[in-house]
Amino acid sequence: MYTAIIVMFVLGYLAIALEHYIRINKTATALLLGVVCWTLLVFGSYSIFPNMGSTEPGDFLTEALLGHIGEISEILFFLLGAMTIVELMDAHQGFSIITDKIKMKKKSHLLWALAMITFFLSALLDNLTTSIVMAAVLKKIIKNKDDLWLFASMMIISANAGGAWSPIGDVTTIMLWIGGQITAGNIISQIFLPSLVAALVPLIIFSFWLKGTIQKEIKNTKHTEIHGVSDFEKYIVFFTGIAVLLFVPVFKTITHLPPFMGVLFGLSIVWILTEIIHKKKEEEHRKALSITSIIQRIDTPSILFFLGILMAVAALQTGGHLTELSGMLDANFKSIYVINGLIGILSSIIDNVPMVAGAMGMYSTDVYQIDSEFWELLAYCAGTGGSILIIGSAAGVAIMGIFKIDFIWYLKRISLVAFLGYIFGILTFMVLN
Repeated sequence: MYTAIIVMFVLGYLAIALEHYIRINKTATALLLGVVCWTLLVFGSYSIFPNMGSTEPGDFLTEALLGHIGEISEILFFLLGAMTIVELMDAHQGFSIITDKIKMKKKSHLLWALAMITFFLSALLDNLTTSIVMAAVLKKIIKNKDDLWLFASMMIISANAGGAWSPIGDVTTIMLWIGGQITAGNIISQIFLPSLVAALVPLIIFSFWLKGTIQKEIKNTKHTEIHGVSDFEKYIVFFTGIAVLLFVPVFKTITHLPPFMGVLFGLSIVWILTEIIHKKKEEEHRKALSITSIIQRIDTPSILFFLGILMAVAALQTGGHLTELSGMLDANFKSIYVINGLIGILSSIIDNVPMVAGAMGMYSTDVYQIDSEFWELLAYCAGTGGSILIIGSAAGVAIMGIFKIDFIWYLKRISLVAFLGYIFGILTFMVLN
C-alpha cells in the first residue's frame, strides 16, 4: 500500500496535468485523489504504522486527517474571504481607479509595471492575496487570451518572488520566522536581491516575446449608470478593501491568530460598510451590489481543487513519504545549495509547506544557527520554486482557477523561464555569500 499511494498520487497528478486532453475536470480528479490516498492509508495502515498497538487504524488516521483538515481549512477560508473582498471591490468598479491611471499601451512596458507592483505588493500582503488582486486588474486591461495567460503567469512568478523575501509574504517564510529559524531584518536583507533576480530574468525574457500595444476596451455605458454606484461609493469600497487586506499581517502580528481570521475580519468590515451605503437604494441595485449576490461569482471549483490536492499531500505526509524523501536528500546530498535547490523544485510538485516542515524537523538551530545560509536559502527556494509549475504554489492555483490556464500550456511556455529565474536567484545568493 505504501507504493500504491505513490503510484496513485503520480497518476492523479498526470490526470490533472492532462485535464484538457482527457476532458475530466481537474477538481474532480483532485478530490478523488485526496480521498483515495487516505483510503489506501487505512488499508495499508498496519504495514505503514507497525507500532500503532491496539489503536484502530481508522481512529488514528481520522485524528490525523482532522488535524490536516484544520490546517487546510485555514488556506481555504483565507482564499474564500480574499476572493470575496476583491469581487466586491470589482463590483463597485474599484479597479477602474487603477486601470484608468494606466496610460502605457506597449505590452512590454505594461508587463514591467504590473510585475513590479506585484513583486512589492506581495511582500506587504502575501503572494496569494496579491495574485487575486492583480488577476482582477488584468481582467480589466487585457482581452486577448494568450496575452492574458502570459501576463497572469508573470504575476505568479512575481508574487512568489516578492513573498519569499518578506517575513509575511509567503506561508513558508512565515513558518521559518515564527519557528525562530530566521529574523525579519535578516531575511529581507539577504533574500531581496535573489528574489528580485528570480522575477527579473523571466520578466526580461517575456518582454522580448511581447509585441504590439494593448487595445483597451471602450465601454459605452458606465457601470455606475447600471447599478447606481457613485464615485464616493467606488472610492470608499476600494480603499477600505485595500486597507483591510493590508491589515491582515498586522492583525496576525498583534493577535498571533492565523491569517484567515484577519481576512474574515476584513470581510465583515467591508460587508457591513456596503450594507450601510446601499441600504436606502432600490432592491434591484442593492441586491446586485450585496455580498450575498457577489459571493456566487466566487470560483468554488478552485477552492475544492485546493482541498483535494492538499488532502493528497497530507496523506503523503502522514504516511511518512515526505519524511523519507527529506531523509533521502539529507543522506545523499551534503551541499545546502543542492538540498535546498531540490526542495524548491520538489515544492512545485508537492506542496512547499510539508517540505519546509520536514526540513525544520530534521535540522535544529544547533546544526544550522538562526539566520544561517541554510534557512535563508530554504526560504528563497521554497518560496520561488513553486513558480516552476502552475500548481506548485497557492498563487499559481488561484490564477489557474481564475483564468482557466492549461497546465500543459504553462509547462511548455512558462516553466523553463521560471526555472531559469529560480536558478539565477540561487546563483545570486551564492555570489552574495
